[in-house]
Formats: sequence, C-alpha cells, structure tokens
Amino acid sequence: MSDPLPEPGTRGRILHLLKTRGSQTASELAKRLALTPMGVRQHLQILQGEEWVTFENEHRPVGRPAQRWSLTEAGHGRFPETYAELAVDLIASLRESFGEEGLEALLKTRLEDQVKRYRKRLGGASSLPERVKELAKLRSEEGYLAESRRQRDGSWILIENHCPICAAARACQGLCRNELLLFQRVLGRGTRVERTEYLLEDARRCVYRIQAAAGS
Repeated sequence: MSDPLPEPGTRGRILHLLKTRGSQTASELAKRLALTPMGVRQHLQILQGEEWVTFENEHRPVGRPAQRWSLTEAGHGRFPETYAELAVDLIASLRESFGEEGLEALLKTRLEDQVKRYRKRLGGASSLPERVKELAKLRSEEGYLAESRRQRDGSWILIENHCPICAAARACQGLCRNELLLFQRVLGRGTRVERTEYLLEDARRCVYRIQAAAGS
C-alpha cells in the first residue's frame, strides 16, 4: 500500500497540480503557486529524488529545451485507490461463482442504487449547469478529484482527474460502462453525455462532454 500524501505544503500542492493539470514546467507551476521558478525547481528535485516526479525535455525553436514535469507511477500511487486489491479479488470470485450473467446482474443492482443516491443529491438542482456542478462536487467527495467547466459552445465538461476504482475498472469494464449510464440518467432525459478522454485507453484522466440534446 502506498504511503499517504505528505502534509499540506508546497510539495503536496505541486503533486496535486501535476495530478489535476498534467505535465508542467517549473515556470508554469511557479505562476500557479505564486513562487519563484528557482524555488519550485528545488522542490521538484526533492520530489524527483523520492521518485514521485520525472521530467522530459521539451525542445523549443529558440533557447534551451524546457523540462516538463509529470508524476511517476509512484506519484500517481500517492492518490489513494479504494481497496484496489480487495475489489479485484471480489470481482474474480464473483465471476467464477456466478459467471458473467451473475456479475452483470450485480452491476445492474449497483447502478440502480447509485441512481437513487445521486438523484437524491441532485434533486435540488433545477438547471443542467447546477446539476453538472453538483455532480462534480459529489464525484470529488467520492475521490475522483472532479471538476466541471463550461465550454464556449454552451456544453459542459466533467473532468475526473483521479479514479479511486481504477484497478477494479480494469478487471471489470462494466463499471465504466455503467458510469456513462449513471450520468445520463441523473442529469436528465434531455441531456447527452459522451466520454471524450478515457483513463483505460492511456489518457491521464476521464473527461465527459455534457450538453442539452437538440430540441430539449
């Protein structure tokens, strides 16, 4: 099991920014943290020594290459994954005992329970923007480091920077399929939801595009 994240501080904030915003240069991190690039580089060197971060040289037309920093596998592991080994073992046992049909039945029951719970939470949100914001808040509470952003065309994106059930999702991709169904059902019939980035297809996060269906 990975050690917990360090106490809140500059290095903890750097790790969080690399997790939620992707690879960045020391200068980009410095702007977000209101620090000097030199100070940020010192923290990055310490994190690199602990094997939490790494960098790649980004060649530019003019000047020296820039170092773009990102999390290592160990760095990603600092963000907790809920009972990963237990979940994978349970899925394997369920599949062996009840077959794929039995596993699908259990996933359907789980989906219906989630729909009820999410609808109760989103019940006070009357508009789509309010529902999307509340959904992002709920998903963050569940460990997904979620956020919502409005797009220029009026649609919304729901970004999940972390997946606390990633190991289970790899073992049973029906969990991911049901997330799309869950979002569709709790956001309303007049809403279209599509996944545009997918962690299990080598993206660094999952992203969902949400928009009102034509004519709704």
